[in-house]
Amino acid sequence: MGKYQLDDKSKMAVQKYRDKNKGASFDKKQHLEKLREEILRKKQMKANDLTKE
Repeated sequence: MGKYQLDDKSKMAVQKYRDKNKGASFDKKQHLEKLREEILRKKQMKANDLTKE
C-alpha cells in the first residue's frame, strides 16, 4: 500500500487531470505508413519528371 491513500473522489480527480494533460499518443505504425506514402509519392514525381525530359 502507498503512503498516501486517495478516496474515490480524489481518484477520479487524478484520472481526469491525467487524461486532460496526456498528449496525443504516438502511433509508430501510422507514422511509418505516412512516411512510406510520402517517399513513394516523391519517387513517382521524380519518375514522371524524368520521363517528360
